[in-house]
Amino acid sequence: MNISRMSGLEVLQAMASGQVPGPSIANTMPMSLVRAEEGAVVFNAIADDRHLNPLGGVHGGFAATVLDSVTGCAVHSLLAAGVGYATIDLNIKMIRPLPKNSTLTAEGKVINLSKSLGVAEGTLKDSSGKLLATATATCMILS
Repeated sequence: MNISRMSGLEVLQAMASGQVPGPSIANTMPMSLVRAEEGAVVFNAIADDRHLNPLGGVHGGFAATVLDSVTGCAVHSLLAAGVGYATIDLNIKMIRPLPKNSTLTAEGKVINLSKSLGVAEGTLKDSSGKLLATATATCMILS
């Protein structure tokens, strides 16, 4: 499969179905793409012992990485073949501590897309649907 000829949505859907491998960051920060549609994505993520801060809690960087991924991929889902993106701003609000060894759900949704910028919002929730963190991201569109 030649992903350079696929739209962003086609690439993401191929990843979700296992037709193309996910990014290597998903090995460091265990997360998987569950669903991708135009302007929106859903990931599952699990923090483990590799993601702890010195006090033994899940490091805030875990939430930041997952939220950067879902907001960026939401933007990617609206891009044509050969068009890329780069996060230029990520604003995160940590609401509750993240649990360890528990499946979390992250959702990203595009708020606005222009020729040069994509703006998306993301949420990270626990298995009961309780909100743990939110984010907004701005992505530069790379034609």
